[in-house]
Amino acid sequence: MSLKEKLSEDLKQAMRDKEVVKRDSIRAINTMIKQIEVDERRVLDDSEVIKLIQKGIKQREEAIAQYSAASRDDLVQKEQEQVDIFIQYLPKQLSDTELEIGMKEIISEVGATNIKDMGKVMGAASKKFAGVADGKRINEMVKKLLA
Repeated sequence: MSLKEKLSEDLKQAMRDKEVVKRDSIRAINTMIKQIEVDERRVLDDSEVIKLIQKGIKQREEAIAQYSAASRDDLVQKEQEQVDIFIQYLPKQLSDTELEIGMKEIISEVGATNIKDMGKVMGAASKKFAGVADGKRINEMVKKLLA
């Protein structure tokens, strides 16, 4: 079952169960998908849908930071609930240990020795860990290992 099919089934179930937050979150994901599919006249595959979901999470986390600064706890909670639902549709994320082991392999493959080689490592790591670790975590791990 593709990710889009799973989203469709979960949307129907959320509507039956009257889960408003889950319904609205899935609709937000579907809107992002439809917008690209209509604008670019192509069908997105699962990896592209995962990237869209990650983008949606990042946007909501930025909104949470702004709402927190403005002391709008009601809006913070709403955005956080959406982030929690978005995360359910991402592949299982790597643990820090798994990420560190994978990063050490990449560093030895590209022959990186210091922080100046970070670009090479980031390029390879971003491809290898797409969907299972976000760029921020990868970046922090590279800095830690090359420092």
